[in-house]
Amino acid sequence: MIDTITTNQWRVNSPDNNPCHKKTPLFLKEKNVIVLPVRCWTRKKMPPHVSNGGQISPSVQFSNGAGLRSSPKNGGTATRMRFHGKKLLPVLLLILSCLSILRLLKIAMVTSHSSSDSVLSSSLSLFQPNAPSTVDTETGDATLLTSKEFMVLSKMITRKVPCNLLVFGLQSQYVDLSSINAGGITVFLEDDPRKIRGIEAGFNGTRVYNVKYQTPAKKAYDLLKHARGNPACSPATNLMNQSSCKLALRNLPEEIYKLKWDVVVVDGPTGDSLEAPGRMSTIYTAGMLARGGGTGKKSTTTTTTTDVVVHDVHRTIEKWFSWEFLCEENLVSAKGKLWDFRISVDQSNSTSFCSSETLGRLGV
Repeated sequence: MIDTITTNQWRVNSPDNNPCHKKTPLFLKEKNVIVLPVRCWTRKKMPPHVSNGGQISPSVQFSNGAGLRSSPKNGGTATRMRFHGKKLLPVLLLILSCLSILRLLKIAMVTSHSSSDSVLSSSLSLFQPNAPSTVDTETGDATLLTSKEFMVLSKMITRKVPCNLLVFGLQSQYVDLSSINAGGITVFLEDDPRKIRGIEAGFNGTRVYNVKYQTPAKKAYDLLKHARGNPACSPATNLMNQSSCKLALRNLPEEIYKLKWDVVVVDGPTGDSLEAPGRMSTIYTAGMLARGGGTGKKSTTTTTTTDVVVHDVHRTIEKWFSWEFLCEENLVSAKGKLWDFRISVDQSNSTSFCSSETLGRLGV
């Protein structure tokens, strides 16, 4: 007789004798027993016991910072973290300082690039289009003198009557100056034929000439650089109508070079844009005429000085060329946008227009 038992009744100590590892029945001859394999169950880990409250107690609990500090092991970690934080703080400050220094250097380089090496090495932005001038709403003419500016100029002419008066430009107000200058000579040089119409030439010694100005305002920087480096542009140059200086006006009427002028007014050409003719040449020529003294008829005042009056000095070209060729030390008065420079004839023998102190301030 063969007995049949299950694996639950069979105990083994090795996998080879364990019926759970056998896929076929195990026949024991010596006992006439057949061991039938049964399903072997693997013991699984049971979930944690859930209390009646429905909350599961965490198997791992995290302690607070105090606990970490109290633990020797965790306390060492916190100490190391604080140590690394203290080391990072100077590094961050160093990085921020370097970025600030680089930014300051960049600003300094941009600033020095635009203003280094005085006026000659400055950028062409120095001579941007001139600021718009006051416009007469009735005639459409550009720049007019304010009432105070005209008063300054008219009082100057009154003190010198009769005098030789030269005006670059022609405005309706300047015609009144010829009436004030009774017995003197008043000459207007104008490049706009429309302004010349209606002016009665010969009245009270008034003369009006139509002239051409060929140099646009955008050439101002190049002309200033040329004048500083060319001896032909110095005040000692004679016969300006034959001068090789690019700033000299050589095609003016002959009497302009021969007369000794008591007052020279520079209010033309318009010079209100880069393409329009600028006042570089008229300011330079006015300074040369004032220093030259002329060789022809002189006025009865017999003065040895010439007042050169420049209008619109709030604009860049008028301001800088006045400083360059009329000089700050010769400035005797200023009213609004009008500057009055009083220049002595004895300065014609000088090799420079301005004193060494003024040249130093200009960076020459």
